[in-house]
Amino acid sequence: MATGHPEDTTQEEVEFVESEDGTRRRLAFIDRFPEAARTVRICLGIAFASFGVGALFGVIQALHRTDVFRFIPSSDYYTLLTGHGVLMALVFTTFGIAGLFHWANTRSLGVAPTSARLTQGWLWTMTIGTLLAAGTILAGLVDGIPASADVLYTFYAPLKAHPLFYIGAALLIVGSWGAGLDWFLQYREWRSENPDARIPLQSFMVMTTWLMWYLSSLGVAISVVVFLIPWSLGLIGQVDPLLTRTLFWYFGHPVVYFWLLPAYLLWYTVLPKLSGGRLFSDPLARVTFVLFLLLSTPVGFHHQYTDPGIASGYKFVAMTNTMFLLLPSLLTLFTVVASMEHGARQRGAKGYLSWLTTLPWERPEFSGMALAGIMFAAGGFSGMINAGMDINYLIHNTIWVPGHFHLTVGTAFALTLMAGAYWLVPQVTGKRLQFRGLAAVQPFVWFIGMVLMSNAMHRGGLAGIPRRTAEPQYDQVSFSAVVGSVSEMRLQIAIGGTLLFIAGLMFLIVMLGTWVLGKKNSALRVNGSIPEPLSGATESPVVLDNLKLWTAIAVALVLLAYGLPLADMIADGLLWPGSAPVPG
Repeated sequence: MATGHPEDTTQEEVEFVESEDGTRRRLAFIDRFPEAARTVRICLGIAFASFGVGALFGVIQALHRTDVFRFIPSSDYYTLLTGHGVLMALVFTTFGIAGLFHWANTRSLGVAPTSARLTQGWLWTMTIGTLLAAGTILAGLVDGIPASADVLYTFYAPLKAHPLFYIGAALLIVGSWGAGLDWFLQYREWRSENPDARIPLQSFMVMTTWLMWYLSSLGVAISVVVFLIPWSLGLIGQVDPLLTRTLFWYFGHPVVYFWLLPAYLLWYTVLPKLSGGRLFSDPLARVTFVLFLLLSTPVGFHHQYTDPGIASGYKFVAMTNTMFLLLPSLLTLFTVVASMEHGARQRGAKGYLSWLTTLPWERPEFSGMALAGIMFAAGGFSGMINAGMDINYLIHNTIWVPGHFHLTVGTAFALTLMAGAYWLVPQVTGKRLQFRGLAAVQPFVWFIGMVLMSNAMHRGGLAGIPRRTAEPQYDQVSFSAVVGSVSEMRLQIAIGGTLLFIAGLMFLIVMLGTWVLGKKNSALRVNGSIPEPLSGATESPVVLDNLKLWTAIAVALVLLAYGLPLADMIADGLLWPGSAPVPG
């Protein structure tokens, strides 16, 4: 895409091909790796379709629970709530990350995926799993279908879904494991030809993220396959709710970093280029991802502060571990902002803060990532409240909590992926981005909508307004707002949710227009090159690339954090104390 911006001037060697007329054109990703580009397109297409349905469910919820407009019975609210959470937090994210990482690993290593059969296998497994889980949820809206899954995004016992829901969830996770195997096999082939080279940065990020994913998703996989599927089939009469809830949250907090680290990949490698400069420090990026691999998993008990069956000492350890996660986030803040400032200075910017105005805010691929980073900083502050063992009791199970994670998965990941799609989709389709004016406005509409909705949710949580409730208006209870009024907060949530839905539609229009209306133009390609960092990999210790070492330490930390608590839980039997199922 010839835009004339300084960031389109490559600072690394780019592959070119000579056309029949003697002119040279840049090879896009689709030219170099057509099969990988096709896989990326499929993953992103499924992700965006799930996003569209999830966004529709989200705006219906926002209008319903605020009592602004209700056109579904409150009993169906929980079906839509489950669908919104599963489609957005599991399907949209997993397929979106798979597409992004398939591109990043292939581009970074310069090696095509080694097995087309393996690629097709994990893609079909994830797709079938999604259809089973989503179909079971939607079946709950139809009285004549004997299947439902109104178990919410967390889906732990004693709420019980139809077996197809759990089978679908298991297939989605197992399919994602296959995707990781695909990328590690690419790395093995690259390593055989480059035995002494440092791991390319994007590939390093992909592999450390997936090692964390393998370690953390094992918990929910055990919960679903060993307990929930047999329980839903009637093969066992009861399960231990505390054990299955613990296995879910063993996975449930690391999944936040499963969402965030792909955003970090774009912030570290693509955002500096879009700013007009280069990444400030490759070594700091590697340290950040290693820290997330080590620290992401042994923190899940901070979601269970109110569970009486877990000793306070274990919860205190989880709180401490969670606070350590501030370090890689702060490293990211420093490195990414320094990289953006470098780009602005390259453009000739002066002054301590005025350089911010010279950044390319008119470009949606830049503005979306930058605004997502700002929102994530706000989410980090509210996350510290969630992590605090004492202060958490003030906001536990209130609307504060969805206000927080709409800043993380709902903006830090979602808006970053949307912005990345504006830059990446032309590379994997060979088509010029359509409706660019609409795309330029979209990140700001999303940002404003999220500011309104999340701000009101946080204040509503301080007032004690509950989450996961279709009608949080009670005759016996009145809520006292700390700032503003309850009616004003409800209106903000309704307006913010509506703006988010509009922004989501704007994004989907741009994507659909590019896919359908865009024409392939071999003479006009996006410059997909990524410049070398100011401080390269050779300036960091080689031990950072020792993924076996870091994985072993991560496993050891998990055993220290979870070994004794899990032993306590299963000491009186895997299924005891048990609970009979509650239909969901």
